[in-house]
Amino acid sequence: MGVPKFYRWISERYPCLSEVVKEFQLPEFDNLYLDMNGIIHVCSHPNDDDPHFRISEEIIFKNICHYIDFLYRMIKPRKVFFMAVDGVAPRAKMNQQRGRRFRSAREAEQNEQKAQERGEILPTEKRFDSNCITPGTPFMVRLQNHLKYFVIDKMTNDPLWQGRRIFLSGHETPGEGEHKVMDFIRYSKSQPDYDPDTRHCLYGLDADLIMLGLLSHEPRFSLLREEVRFGGHKDKNNKRPMTPEETTFHLLHLSLLRDYLAYEFADLKGKTSFTWDLEKLIDDWILMGFLVGNDFIPHLPHLHIQHDALPLLWRTYKKVMPTKLGGKAINESAGASRDAAQSRHPKPKLKELKPFKMKQNGNAFAALEDDTPLDPLDDIDDKDSDDDEDEDDEEDDDDDESSEDDDEDCNTFEDEFRLHKKDYYMSKMAYTSVTPDVIKEQARGYVTAIQWILLYYFEGCPSWSWFYAHHYAPYISDIKGFSDLKITFDLSTPFLPFQQLMAVLPAASKELLPPALQPLMTEESSPVLDFYPVRFDTDLNGKQQDWEAVVLIPFIEEDRLLAAMSSREHLLSKEERLRNRHGPHLLYEYSPDNQGFYPSSLPGVFPDLNINKAKLTEIDKHLFHIDANKLRKGLLDATRLNVYFPGFPTLRFLPHTFSLTKAGVKVFQQCSRGENMTLRVQAQENLVLEKVADELLGKETFVGWPHLHEARVTAVANESYKIELEEVPSKKGKKEPTVSFNRRPLDDHEARVVARDASSIKERLMDRFAIDVGKTEIVVYASAMTGRSYTFGLHGAIALSKQFANRESPYVYQMTVQDVEVEKSTVATLKTLGEVFPQDSPVFMVGNPHYGAQGTVLEVLPDVGRVRIVLDVSEEPDFTQMSQTRSREDYVSNIHAAQHIGLDGHLMSRITGSIFVERTGAEDNKKGKVNIGLNLKFTKKMEEVPGYTKKLERGWFYSWKCVEQVEDYVNT
Repeated sequence: MGVPKFYRWISERYPCLSEVVKEFQLPEFDNLYLDMNGIIHVCSHPNDDDPHFRISEEIIFKNICHYIDFLYRMIKPRKVFFMAVDGVAPRAKMNQQRGRRFRSAREAEQNEQKAQERGEILPTEKRFDSNCITPGTPFMVRLQNHLKYFVIDKMTNDPLWQGRRIFLSGHETPGEGEHKVMDFIRYSKSQPDYDPDTRHCLYGLDADLIMLGLLSHEPRFSLLREEVRFGGHKDKNNKRPMTPEETTFHLLHLSLLRDYLAYEFADLKGKTSFTWDLEKLIDDWILMGFLVGNDFIPHLPHLHIQHDALPLLWRTYKKVMPTKLGGKAINESAGASRDAAQSRHPKPKLKELKPFKMKQNGNAFAALEDDTPLDPLDDIDDKDSDDDEDEDDEEDDDDDESSEDDDEDCNTFEDEFRLHKKDYYMSKMAYTSVTPDVIKEQARGYVTAIQWILLYYFEGCPSWSWFYAHHYAPYISDIKGFSDLKITFDLSTPFLPFQQLMAVLPAASKELLPPALQPLMTEESSPVLDFYPVRFDTDLNGKQQDWEAVVLIPFIEEDRLLAAMSSREHLLSKEERLRNRHGPHLLYEYSPDNQGFYPSSLPGVFPDLNINKAKLTEIDKHLFHIDANKLRKGLLDATRLNVYFPGFPTLRFLPHTFSLTKAGVKVFQQCSRGENMTLRVQAQENLVLEKVADELLGKETFVGWPHLHEARVTAVANESYKIELEEVPSKKGKKEPTVSFNRRPLDDHEARVVARDASSIKERLMDRFAIDVGKTEIVVYASAMTGRSYTFGLHGAIALSKQFANRESPYVYQMTVQDVEVEKSTVATLKTLGEVFPQDSPVFMVGNPHYGAQGTVLEVLPDVGRVRIVLDVSEEPDFTQMSQTRSREDYVSNIHAAQHIGLDGHLMSRITGSIFVERTGAEDNKKGKVNIGLNLKFTKKMEEVPGYTKKLERGWFYSWKCVEQVEDYVNT
């Protein structure tokens, strides 16, 4: 999405949004959606900076399918699995696609040239051209064929894939992948049997997935993505892993973002003449985000996210909302771009910032409607929340006393700003003069673009042919005079695949086209040769990174392009004509009946499928596009907001206040510089340890707010005493052991441990999540729930029991949550031995003898509670010689070394290097930072320690004696 840095910015402003995926704490999801192009790209060209990298198509296909299966097994969707590959995009998107592909082709060529200039010998095999990941290329056709083979294979042979609806919306089905997903969600919500408590998980890398998830108005919606690392020096080996096993995944919870946005705009409550409505506010928030950046129109001058453009828009929005200005729209915000420009001007800052109001509701700038209030956080105290006071208001009195010199400075600036804008339009947009008609044209074009974007996101594509025909946007102060503008769009039809290829590919990628069309890109006689410049300029236009630059290439003229192509279409082969058409969505459902032979997608690599139990239904490509009057917008009436769905965090259930502060949270690798929404938990005072023990000890509670997870409390402690849970062995004739409480005083060391636990929790919550827990009087020790397993009793009785970790962890009492209405698990519970162990099903021995041996169920004897199996017992391999010959000089990767010890990979890397801590409480001459790392490698200097560490192209590697030393370090 065209909101650069948005993911980082939003994650730092609202620090609780994301959490690392932990298998035993994953929510139950009904639907899993994959925005497939992110997977395709990372599995085919993970490092574009390396001109030596080569990969075969066979490996690419294997990697893609492995990645899909890994994500599927991680999330385990219960109802729907939707894989969406980018199809032909609207023309409005092709401008960005065209610029991106021209730039990537040039960068690849430059990388190879630089390598050759350095004397490097490049592989003779042709490099993978990532521009082939475009609808209609032979690569995408072969990939689609393999994805169909893969789905049939999994549904036939993997029980986890059976009983779900599996959708494959491939490259031949028009639409961007993520928008095909949203079309499906809108269609599903329009059905009368739709469950308003459906739980969604959407995988993808684009920041606009946040916008798309929010506008669905589904409260249980999470985004799955790989960990993003920011900051630090650029290390060519610090690239994204190709394998999912080596990747840390994060879930970004839109349930929390909804709550945070309610806080962000809480000071509007009671100040408007109409009802405060979170759902409508979210729609407005999404629109304001589009003004900072999107994929379809250029960003507005001087509105950059790193310069706090979003808070500027929000403050302006909150100023105008109480007045309900209706249709006066963007022209009311004339001061915004002027103030942004003057912040870079040495004269005194202008204080006037005129407000605007924007709302998408049939037309882009209609007023909010009065509807039933939908405030999800009424039960949380927001009286102490910080008002978003405009600093300008505090200085109004000073403005009244401005000197004549200041007035002259302001007049001077106004004149300079007008001249600056005139130069902008003439130099950037090539106008010979800037007249009122020019400004009016720019304003109306931009407002039309905003309307198109809103319809595209909220209802579906309003026009396949419309696009914004400028490389630059007007100043927001010039967007006025459009009150009489009537906006209509012609839906038209999407390009065919070859038409899009001709519209977005550079001449450097011409081999991805049919031979008959290639001359149109290169021959002097081509009527569209000017569409494919070999050399072109880029313009950072206020941005910092090369990938953010404007690519200055001509816009495609549709009539000219299609006319030129039609003159050569008769030369296309039959196979090429089959590639150049649109296709349906594919729905696969499990059938016990064999659907017939299915051939291999890559003969000689993958076997033919003689058994096929995947029933295929083709779904018309238009089915999920529904009329606007059939959409069910906003939050559905039957949605249960006061029920906790495990794994979907919320800011409910715990009393707290909130405010925006510069807390310097460290969500990523560096402390944030902007404001963070800080949550202050209301801690209780004068707590009695014995009462807390009676309340919690031996019971299950929720810990880790707002990312609540269940835990069993084993002990509670204050600064002086600890009360522990003790189990007395059962006496003869009793089934369960007797449970008792043991209250004992703490010695000095134990007291320090409790104090350290409380202090560490407080620091961690504030530094990472901007949660202030206040003073801690009681620490709770509990074992986290790790899952459920079946337990077997007499006569075949079985039960599904919760399992808890063997090790307890500390939590502060004020962060525990009780008395919450919890949604029950929807996982089907097996009730008989026969259901757990069906006849002829595979089993594994987890007891002695023959631990780990695979077997088969022969029969179940429920009356006696026994299962008869036959084991395939093979001779145990003898690893004695191997273990004796393993040298202590053998080296393993960072991730494998960390897994051996049970550490996070990042922590393993830090321990072997440097870890600096601040020495406190010491004499002045002994204060300062102390390195407690092992100094077994020096990353910045790229220095190894012989016998312990090696720096290879793939990263740092460690010898076994190094691993053992780290293990000893951790244990002590």
